[in-house]
Amino acid sequence: MPHYHLWTIGCQMNQAESRRIAGVLAAAGYEQVPHLDAADLVVLNTCVVRQSAEDRIVGTLGLLAGLKRERPQLRIAVTGCFTARDRKDLQKRFPHVDLFFGSGEYSALSDWMGLPSSSTGEDTAPHALCATEAESPTGVSAYVPIIQGCNNFCTYCIVPYTRGRELSRTPEDIESEAMGLVSQGVREVVLLGQNVDSYGHDLPGAPSLADLLKRLHPIAGLSRLRFLTNHPKDMSRKLIHAMASLDKVCEHLDLALQSGDDDILHAMGRGYTVADFTRLVSDVREVIPHVSVATDIIVGFPGETDSQFENTFSLLEKTRFDVVHVAAYSPRPGTVAARRYDDSVSEDSKHARLHRIEELQETVASEINAAYLHREVEVLVEGTRRGKWFGRTRTHKLVFFEGAENCTGAMVRIDVTRTSPWALQGNLVYNSTV
Repeated sequence: MPHYHLWTIGCQMNQAESRRIAGVLAAAGYEQVPHLDAADLVVLNTCVVRQSAEDRIVGTLGLLAGLKRERPQLRIAVTGCFTARDRKDLQKRFPHVDLFFGSGEYSALSDWMGLPSSSTGEDTAPHALCATEAESPTGVSAYVPIIQGCNNFCTYCIVPYTRGRELSRTPEDIESEAMGLVSQGVREVVLLGQNVDSYGHDLPGAPSLADLLKRLHPIAGLSRLRFLTNHPKDMSRKLIHAMASLDKVCEHLDLALQSGDDDILHAMGRGYTVADFTRLVSDVREVIPHVSVATDIIVGFPGETDSQFENTFSLLEKTRFDVVHVAAYSPRPGTVAARRYDDSVSEDSKHARLHRIEELQETVASEINAAYLHREVEVLVEGTRRGKWFGRTRTHKLVFFEGAENCTGAMVRIDVTRTSPWALQGNLVYNSTV
């Protein structure tokens, strides 16, 4: 049996697409292996949102060029956002790659593998999101894309150029995939989109994300629903109340701030003010009192002054997020920011600002998580890591515990005995599989 290695970096959307790619390869008779040098076929699923990701891709392609010189029969395919640029140029730069295919172009991969094209025709569009007939093995939690692309064109973001304009899947298609996943043992479904709050506006009747959650909620065997990522200017009160009223929808929200300064937000093209954002977070916390909120921050956007950074830092101190994903700005070719602004903030300043936010968030997360000490929490167990069982609470807190068997997929009660900024640890109180 031939072997393949699937190398994936980037967002959860890429991870969901890799599951579909694995299904195509399994249908072609390939078995997955964990290392590049053991594979007959290597597929790279790529991301170019940050320069560091693109550097990793180019480095891996260089490694593969060496492997192919040693083993000319090695086949290499590349997909994801890296392939959104000129394909002829890519083939010229990387002649050892046998196939470049775009995100969601599963028919191109199937044809290349010699498989019959999908009879549905759903994946003939460059950014379609249909599932393949053969899915790869699933775990306890699974990502389900609901909308591809983005219409917002934030000035720093490459996504609208690599993923295209927004294209929603039908509620029927999403429900069918979710039911199929649950039948394979999935207990938690995470709905994905570059902007899930825009879901459905391009479909007949304009069903919303709140409507979709209500549709999926009754699926027998489904224990939890999550969704990401949200855009502050598009999140509705209807969605907030759906979160509060549907007991399978978890009390966790990913809501990207990006900056705590109005002038920087305007330069980023985000479409909201600091006041708008803080009012939204306040509304969410009022309706869902125990909600956890994660956010994203970019430091060192072109022209960001020390005082503007301090505005962001101060807002993070006051708002107290459970998780802050912070990144230093890097210009992405083709974006408005790369064309319009000089990358004027020094690398030293970017790194210093990033480090300050990381230090602040470590303190904030320590204090938030300390409130879980000696409390019982409900945990959906995902598997084992370094000899311990692990899973997540409804508020997306990572939890480790010992002393049980056959826990994968179980809903357990854990008495929290230790906390840190990054995880909780505790003792098993109740196991639903017993």
